[in-house]
Amino acid sequence: MRNPNHYFKVLILCILAVASTHAQLQLGFYTKSCPKAEQIIANFVHEHIHNAPSLAAPLIRMHFHDCFVRGCDGSVLLNSTTKQAEKDAPPNLTVRGFDFIDRVKSLVEAECPGVGGPYWKVPTGRRDGVISNLVEARSQIPAPFHNITVLQKLFQDQGLGLKDLVLLSGAHTIGISLCTSFSNRLYNFTGKGDQDPSLDSAYAKNLKTFKCKNINDNTTMVEMDPGSRKTFDLSYYNQVSKRRGLFESDAALLNNPVTKSLVIQLLQGSLENFYAEFAASIERMGQIKVKTGSEGEIRKHCAFVNS
Repeated sequence: MRNPNHYFKVLILCILAVASTHAQLQLGFYTKSCPKAEQIIANFVHEHIHNAPSLAAPLIRMHFHDCFVRGCDGSVLLNSTTKQAEKDAPPNLTVRGFDFIDRVKSLVEAECPGVGGPYWKVPTGRRDGVISNLVEARSQIPAPFHNITVLQKLFQDQGLGLKDLVLLSGAHTIGISLCTSFSNRLYNFTGKGDQDPSLDSAYAKNLKTFKCKNINDNTTMVEMDPGSRKTFDLSYYNQVSKRRGLFESDAALLNNPVTKSLVIQLLQGSLENFYAEFAASIERMGQIKVKTGSEGEIRKHCAFVNS
C-alpha cells in the first residue's frame, strides 16, 4: 500500500458522500457536474500521504464501520451532539483519518459545492445520513472477540456472505492494534487466567514476552500481520492458517468449513486474484443501504448535519 494510487482509491472510497437528484446510482455520475473531483483528491494524496503513510488501514476500517451501521452513508463522520454519535462508540474510538478526510472534503466543496466523486468502480449518486447512533455502532460492527456464528449473522444482516467475511478480514494484512483488543486471549480467555488454545503457543509467548506484558496494557501497539503491516498482500491468510491470527475473529475463520476452505484457496491463488476479489467485496459492501434521491442530505461539512 505504499503506492499513492492505492491510498487515492481508499480515500475516494471513504471521503465522498455524494449528491443525487436521481433515485439510482450510476457509473460516472459526476463526470459532468464535477469533473475535477478525483484529480483534486489525487493531488492532495500525492502531496500529503508521505506525512501519513499509515492511514490506509484506518481508512478501510472507517469505511467498514460506516457501512455496517445504517449503510454506507457517512454517519460515522458525524460528531456527537445531544446524543452520542457512532464516532464515540467503543469500536470507533481508535478509528483515525477524520481530519485527513475533512481537509480533502473542503477542497472538493470549494470546487463543486455539495458534490463528491466515485468509489472504486462503484456507481455514484449516494447521499449522507443524518442519524448517527452510538448504540447501533456497538451492536452492529463486528468485533475482534466475535466468534464465527456472530460474525456470519452480522454479515448476513448487511447482505454479505461468508466469502465477504474472509475477503474483508484480509484488510488486517495492514495496520496495527492495541493489546487490549486481544489480550484476553493471552491472559484470561475463559475468565480463569488461561490462554486461548486456538492461538499458536509460540506466537502467544512472543506476544507476552515482547509486546503485551499484561492484560491491561492499553498503550502498546502490535502489528496485525507481523513483518508485513505496510504491504497489502496474502501474508495475513498465511498467519491465520498457522493459528497466528491476532484476534478471535481471525481465528474464527478456521472454525467453519466454508471460510477455512476460502482461506486455503486464497493462499493457493495469486496476489492479483486476491486484489480483484477484495475490490469486488469492498464494492459490494459499499452498496449497503445507500441513500439516493431525496433521502438524507449532502453535508457541507463531514462532521455536522446541515443546519
